[in-house]
Amino acid sequence: MFLLRAAPWGAVCVFLAATVSASPYAEAPPPVLLAPPALQSAVHELWANSPQVQLADAALRAARARARAAAQPLYNPSLQLEGENADVDRRTVGASLALDLSGKRRARTIESDADVRARQAAYTLARRDIAADWLKAWAGAMLAREQTELGRRRLALMGRFDELAAQRLKVGDISSSERDLAALALGEAQIQQASLAGQEAASLAALATVGGDAGDALPGLPPALPPSAGLVVPVALTDRPEWLQAQADQDRAEAGVVVAQRAQRPDPTVSLTGGHVRSGTRTDRVVGVSLSIPIPILNTGRAEIAAAQADADAAFASRRATTLRSNAGLTQAQSTYTALRGAAESFRQSRANAFDERIQTLEKLWQASEIGTSDYLVQLKQSLDTALSGRALESQTWQAWFDYLAASGRLTEWIDGPFKDTSR
Repeated sequence: MFLLRAAPWGAVCVFLAATVSASPYAEAPPPVLLAPPALQSAVHELWANSPQVQLADAALRAARARARAAAQPLYNPSLQLEGENADVDRRTVGASLALDLSGKRRARTIESDADVRARQAAYTLARRDIAADWLKAWAGAMLAREQTELGRRRLALMGRFDELAAQRLKVGDISSSERDLAALALGEAQIQQASLAGQEAASLAALATVGGDAGDALPGLPPALPPSAGLVVPVALTDRPEWLQAQADQDRAEAGVVVAQRAQRPDPTVSLTGGHVRSGTRTDRVVGVSLSIPIPILNTGRAEIAAAQADADAAFASRRATTLRSNAGLTQAQSTYTALRGAAESFRQSRANAFDERIQTLEKLWQASEIGTSDYLVQLKQSLDTALSGRALESQTWQAWFDYLAASGRLTEWIDGPFKDTSR
């Protein structure tokens, strides 16, 4: 059974050998310093249609609207009309306006500006995270799609192997048990192909769950490995979107303390009244000025200040946690990517990458009866398992590359190029 499980992978490596350079020592293509155009278009479409990005965009627009509202005057004037018909006829008109002498409007403006910065950072994070999730799902889907196609080539290889075994049985070159082993290998390849088709459907469904296009137009994995981590300089901590959001949240919470403190201070209301009073045949003009100030006795606002201060303390602690998490995540992503890329590059340059040559040599040895059918399948499994592991390693390298770009704050630059303004 060990041999039968190994045999179906034979065509996988044969097809891989056809899709990559047959010589393991061929000159490697240049590293990918910018996303391929097809990937750029796919991610742009993803951003345009993603509910997460649309949600973040709506929250940003709402924050900007609140900022415009906070910049407006805090109080509106009041108009009062009075009339009285009695022994004395009175007709007056008055206007009153509360004066923002405590700086409430200024405090609200600062708080809303911080909220806009927080929503802007959240919008950038939403774009980054959805792009990273989609790109990683794309890498997995492309590997599954490639495996399905390789499985078709594997079926062709096992079918040819079965036919040759039948021919050699007729002339007495192999025994009937070896002929049955070839037939069983073909049957196992057919079963494995159905499993691969299911895996491809599942990976494409996972890609569609993230969003964007999951059709046949998607490009495959680039032939070149992504560049070395040393070519990508991470942005400063204070420029990473997660830190910017945490800092803006802290600024907003601290501004909220000032807002609560200013709300505790009463603002005076100035009223001006004018009109005339008629008593009999005498008419007098009247002018009145009044000033009223609320007295904060029943509700001093201290509870609101304490709550705002607690929120500010929590925001400060959250920013510190974000700092530690961002630095640790960057270190982990860089180490993981460096290790995977180094392994993938070493594999490409090693003799283990000479798949096509090795498989052809094995088939010639088997047809020449220099090795038996069992030995052929054992060595074929060894070569093909190594080939499959190499392709899976490259897929993992690309996924680690996306994680490193996201952690270093360079993912959107890799997609769009530097100096792109994504704000709205």
